[in-house]
Amino acid sequence: MTAAGTTTTSGAETVRFPSSGTDCDAWFFAGSSASPFEVDGKRPVVVMAHGFAGAKDSGLEPFARRFAEAGLAVFAFDYRGFGLSEGQPRQQISLERQADDYRAAIVAAKKQPGVDPNRVILWGVSQSGGHVLTVSGGRTDIAAVISVIPLVNGLAAGRVAYDQVGGAAIARSTATAVASALSAKLGRGPKMMRVVGKPGDRDAALTAPGFLESYLAIAGPSWRNEVDASVGLEIGGFRADKHVHELDAPVLVQIADYDSAAPPHAAAKAAFKARAEVRHYPCDHFDVFAGNDWFEPCVGHAIAFLTRKLAVETVTAR
Repeated sequence: MTAAGTTTTSGAETVRFPSSGTDCDAWFFAGSSASPFEVDGKRPVVVMAHGFAGAKDSGLEPFARRFAEAGLAVFAFDYRGFGLSEGQPRQQISLERQADDYRAAIVAAKKQPGVDPNRVILWGVSQSGGHVLTVSGGRTDIAAVISVIPLVNGLAAGRVAYDQVGGAAIARSTATAVASALSAKLGRGPKMMRVVGKPGDRDAALTAPGFLESYLAIAGPSWRNEVDASVGLEIGGFRADKHVHELDAPVLVQIADYDSAAPPHAAAKAAFKARAEVRHYPCDHFDVFAGNDWFEPCVGHAIAFLTRKLAVETVTAR
């Protein structure tokens, strides 16, 4: 049962929705009153979530607001175990569970007032940029997909990490990941590591130059700089690029050409297979978030893409 709550400081309505029996927390932006996307009082809804160990209050609101101002409804949510969503264990990434959370969020988003249930837009950034490519496959209710600085291939990301930190650090991280998984199975609790740290930090997942400062700049009150170290066993097998050729909806892939976290060459290959529109930005991973030079081009291109594909006048003209 989808439950609406109070209006947040962001001006959105708080919504709680179930995913596999666990309550997840979301923001719902109804969108501006004047909408070029509206048909019979209904408008498309953008369903969005954050990337690696992120929470919706850590950089998603500026994107959500811009989409809402453009006349779209927006449903931004936290995965189980992260942010304001419930779920145990906390801070543990399961790629399968997160994909299921996206599917549950779509169900909840369709129930919100003024939403066209047949025009769902999936938007994802970083790791969730891979999820939206996976979740949209085989669905007839997806009107468009926007994949921003996406992680699409875990092995490719591993090779980038190897070049950055070396084989010894990768081996140490793998050992920690295995130890965390075993510890959890024995009921001792997982081993945690920092999400982001300074270059050379052996106990952090993301350590490229500038990443710590960039993540802290967008971090909201619910975000925690820790993640279950067993995520190392999950990422290697992540292949969001595997079935993208089967997508029917129009796709926009936005690539940071100097991305130190999500390999741009892998994103470009996935985009080609998906017959996607592609936009390139000469920047690193976090530079597309608000407060950086490439936020405006990134969100502007996304809105222009959706206007071309879904705005009523554009569609009618075809």
